[in-house]
Amino acid sequence: MQHMRYINLFEKLSGVSTRYCFKYNETIFFCVPRSMISKAIGEAGRNVRQLSSILGKKIKIIPSPNGQEDIKTFIENIVAPVQFNDFRANENEVTVSGNTQTKASLIGRNKRRLLEMQEIIKNFFSKDFRVV
Repeated sequence: MQHMRYINLFEKLSGVSTRYCFKYNETIFFCVPRSMISKAIGEAGRNVRQLSSILGKKIKIIPSPNGQEDIKTFIENIVAPVQFNDFRANENEVTVSGNTQTKASLIGRNKRRLLEMQEIIKNFFSKDFRVV
């Protein structure tokens, strides 16, 4: 229900329609079509700043994935500035690996970030997510 409120507020402020809103690492993400990103962000980031001040949280706007071929860029956009070394996606699982610092950043305290990412990947691509 909370995500529906976020989406309604986002659409009123930016004038861009979206169906995708999720939370990762205390940041609220909105997925919009690639052609509408600049309109969603607003002139000089005005919409993002306004939305962030209203909600009191960080806001990121990323392009919606267009299928299985966009999994890597989608994950990179979410976890930025963390960069992983290796990425593998097969028919039912996505695996990301990196050094110890990267793994710690992707897993988070009490596996909070890992669980959030697993839910996001499950909702968007119907796959499992692992960090090795």
